Amino acid sequence: MLGVAQRLPLRAWSRASGLHAAESRLAELACAPLATGCALPWPVRAFAAQPATVQDADRELLSDVRNIGISAHIDSGKTTLSERILYYTGRINAIHEVRGKDGVGAKMDSMDLEREKGITIQSAATFAKWKDTHINLIDTPGHVDFTIEVERALRVLDGAVLVLCSVGGVQSQSITVDRQMRRYDVPRLAFINKLDRAGADPYKVLGQVRDKLKLNAAAVQLPIGVEDALRGLVDLVDRKAYAFEGPSGDKVVEVPVPGEMAAEVEARRAELVERVADVDEEVGELFLMEEPIEPTVLRAAIRRATLSLAFVPVFMGSAFKNKGVQLLLDGVTDYLPCPLDVKNVALDLANGEAPQTLACSRSGPLVALAFKLEEGRFGQLTYVRIYSGVLRKGDYMINQSTGKRIKVPRLVRMHSNELEDIAEAGAGDIVAVFGVECASGDTFTDGTRLAMTSIRVPDPVMSLAVAPTARDQSANFSKALNRFQKEDPTFRVAQDAESGQTVISGMGELHLEIYVERMRREYKVDCEVGRPRVNYRETITRAAEFDHLHKKQSGGQGQYARVVGRIEPLPEGSDAKFEFVNNLIGNAIPPSYIPACEKGFAEAVNSGSLIGHPVEGVRVVITDGAAHAVDSSELAFKLACVHAFRAAFDKAAPTVLEPIMKVEVRAPTEFQGAVMGDINRRKGLINGSEQEGDDTVLDALVPLNQMFGYSTVLRSMTQGKGEFTMEYEAHQAVTQDVLAELTAAKKDGAANKK
Repeated sequence: MLGVAQRLPLRAWSRASGLHAAESRLAELACAPLATGCALPWPVRAFAAQPATVQDADRELLSDVRNIGISAHIDSGKTTLSERILYYTGRINAIHEVRGKDGVGAKMDSMDLEREKGITIQSAATFAKWKDTHINLIDTPGHVDFTIEVERALRVLDGAVLVLCSVGGVQSQSITVDRQMRRYDVPRLAFINKLDRAGADPYKVLGQVRDKLKLNAAAVQLPIGVEDALRGLVDLVDRKAYAFEGPSGDKVVEVPVPGEMAAEVEARRAELVERVADVDEEVGELFLMEEPIEPTVLRAAIRRATLSLAFVPVFMGSAFKNKGVQLLLDGVTDYLPCPLDVKNVALDLANGEAPQTLACSRSGPLVALAFKLEEGRFGQLTYVRIYSGVLRKGDYMINQSTGKRIKVPRLVRMHSNELEDIAEAGAGDIVAVFGVECASGDTFTDGTRLAMTSIRVPDPVMSLAVAPTARDQSANFSKALNRFQKEDPTFRVAQDAESGQTVISGMGELHLEIYVERMRREYKVDCEVGRPRVNYRETITRAAEFDHLHKKQSGGQGQYARVVGRIEPLPEGSDAKFEFVNNLIGNAIPPSYIPACEKGFAEAVNSGSLIGHPVEGVRVVITDGAAHAVDSSELAFKLACVHAFRAAFDKAAPTVLEPIMKVEVRAPTEFQGAVMGDINRRKGLINGSEQEGDDTVLDALVPLNQMFGYSTVLRSMTQGKGEFTMEYEAHQAVTQDVLAELTAAKKDGAANKK
């Protein structure tokens, strides 16, 4: 154990998302070692002192502000927890359940589809006040198909609550959400929910947080009883016990710590102190000297360690049974960062996109990031996080992506689907503006040449062919698709060049089903839907050379271009999908034509010759060529490169890549053999299994093409007791028999078209 935190290599906090070209430089700056010594298995983040531009007025306004999100695996109780937070903070007057019998539904699930299905589809924002703390809250979906909602929420939030089910524990989407929190360096609290359920085991879940998520975590609370016997909680920091009285658990009453729990309370508190001492110098020294650690000292140390991403305090309770939510809100105040605790980095567009620390100050230049779009009753509703300056109704601002000057006609705070007009908002706020045309990820400023880094957008993995059933619905069909594309970066629309069909692409079956249903409900468009289509990719397995001469003469100026070089597979593990390398010596090809060559090759990889899907994992190296003084042109070189690539591609042993999904199946142990046999028949690879109570949890990698209709099959083979989640893992080469099937289907389709 390390008692002195200064011996640890610290990592500066960067909010970069990983998409922008300038961010490699950000990473270099952020990872500069501040000290030498031993590394911990969890990250430690250094908080730079606030720049002088942060005024005392900013500290007074922002020290009690918390911008937080609630994220978790599906069915962990996120929306139920949000409902209780709104009730206890006075934002709503009555509690409604996600699948309640009163037909009202939870406040944060404002869409009819959400209330019918009992799931969150779109992230919802609200604001509330708990004691002296102002909380901007975003409730995010748990289903992996709507992962972009979690991604863009975490991009703009300062802290988060990771909700875990006390029975299910750390599940597949819990791991995904944790990965997203790490990507954006978001400090978090963990909340082990549903302690009232049969089979609840908070200590098993705590062990999974440490083992599966590799987090330095410890409980800051202990439950008084579990399952039906859950009566209250013990706060380990101040050794006090609390019960929650009243029909809705409104009244938090201090009660004596049960005598039979006294020894366990001291043992768990010692474990908490030891975990914090590992990463905090002050508590580490007291621990080594075996001195008592007062609650105020321990609470301050937990906050420091949480903000530096070195520690995760674990809270417990049952949102459904109204136990523990008020103490969690106290934890949000005590341990999660205010906007002043966050070091945000912008890109200076006037200085080659150099990284620049952005002070969270109302007196600074306006810098705001649009992170979510919705079609509202009065036009486009744009959610923005203000990082610097003040935004007022009627102000003009510049969209740094388009250079357009835009007026802010209306400024609002969101309370789920309700709007509250405000006159102004400042640094640290999350608000929404009406009537502003922009795209998700655009930066708004007052003219200052700064931009925030982008939001990471995963590629879609599944496609459907859709068409309106009636010709007179075409206008609304187009309107709906345009709107959904704008709102959701993971939803794509394209026209199939061969069939002329409209093809929509997304993150999974549920994702696309929801949009088809929304078209029917919101735009009165009934769609014919084709069979789901997998988004395959093509690649090459060996290098091949090309030497292509493009020559055309038809009177007047002709076309002449010759390109020589090779195509080769990119190294394994490379994140790039296509690389162009110019290895020309001399001016065999004039430099002015090189961009046209790159453009030609980039166009060629959009469609492979095997099954017509995009090509990736290819490097093109151009080594020689020839040009004509009169007949050469950019068009000639572009066409030469397209034809050269296609000729070389066929000689480079091309193959097809298919999306492989990470599948987690949970089913009663009695059905384990049948479930495993079915996964094997689907060409899946089972990586492991765990026994959790009466259930078996299987982890497998299965081709997406084999997963269509799996939910129905799983329900039938497990008497309705089985459930599964899946998310994209990677593209992998198909087997030879699948390759033969795909290429044969492509040829049959082309023949039928003739």
